[in-house]
Amino acid sequence: MGEESYYIDLIADYITDNVLSETEKEFNLTVVYGADVDIATVINAAKRYPMMSEYQVVIVKEAQAIRNMEELSFYLQKPLNSTILVICHKHGTLDKRKKLVAEVEKVGILFESKKIKDSQLPVFINSYMKRKGIDMEPKASAMLADFVGTDLSRLTGELEKLIITLPAGQKRVTPEQIEKNIGISKDYNNFELRSALVEKDILKANKIIKYFEENPKTNPIQMTLSLLFNFYSNLMLSYYSPEKTEQGIASWLGLKSPWAARDYLTAMRRYNGVKTMQIIGEIRYADAKSKGINNASMSDGDILRELVFKILH
Repeated sequence: MGEESYYIDLIADYITDNVLSETEKEFNLTVVYGADVDIATVINAAKRYPMMSEYQVVIVKEAQAIRNMEELSFYLQKPLNSTILVICHKHGTLDKRKKLVAEVEKVGILFESKKIKDSQLPVFINSYMKRKGIDMEPKASAMLADFVGTDLSRLTGELEKLIITLPAGQKRVTPEQIEKNIGISKDYNNFELRSALVEKDILKANKIIKYFEENPKTNPIQMTLSLLFNFYSNLMLSYYSPEKTEQGIASWLGLKSPWAARDYLTAMRRYNGVKTMQIIGEIRYADAKSKGINNASMSDGDILRELVFKILH
């Protein structure tokens, strides 16, 4: 159960693929969807004995759509040992105060699939690709993380696309390949905008804003504002870090790699705490404007241009 569907699907698919042989699946694999069944149907399926197999597998997908899920607790008081019942409850969690959760934990495993944080995305990308025998350049990981966000199903789809399009014999993904195969400009993206603001490079920052304005579909303002808000919020926290080093900042912010802390150290030299608080306020004000609050005529490009001016001056 949980907000992150990727791991829920991964576990269900693994059980589907590995518990039964192809022959056993014909009689012993049942896959149903919550919108199409009631809890009585699920319990009846779970109570069946396997045919010519040690186990039968019952997969309930989109289980959050089932009404009266609590009634499953009666089956769980005396479950059939030959049945592997997999309940996939997406986009939320069961009420942990209810009896059902207690019964699940007595006889089975309750796994909560939580959304990962933006700061954890580069580590997820790198570990996913390493398992495939491929390295990612840090900038390439950051570009992809900024572009896709925390939708892991979409992110892994983009990573698989990268793997397929890598030239024969090449085992390293560069920013150029991200640009070519994913459609993100290696020079004009949120990662580069953040770097320009950290370095206080006025010309570069405004070039990127102009590019965003001309390509709004691939560079929506909400994504840019969200990433800037996260960065400057973390920068504010960085001032309170007991140890002002890459390792110290990374540990303080919960970053998986000291490399990710470099921009914060640089930004701490460029911006003081008071200015950082002002910037956070300006980003929130820009977010409100982008949603039409106190804004009669400004375009997304004008809002970003004004925000960048206020950050840099």
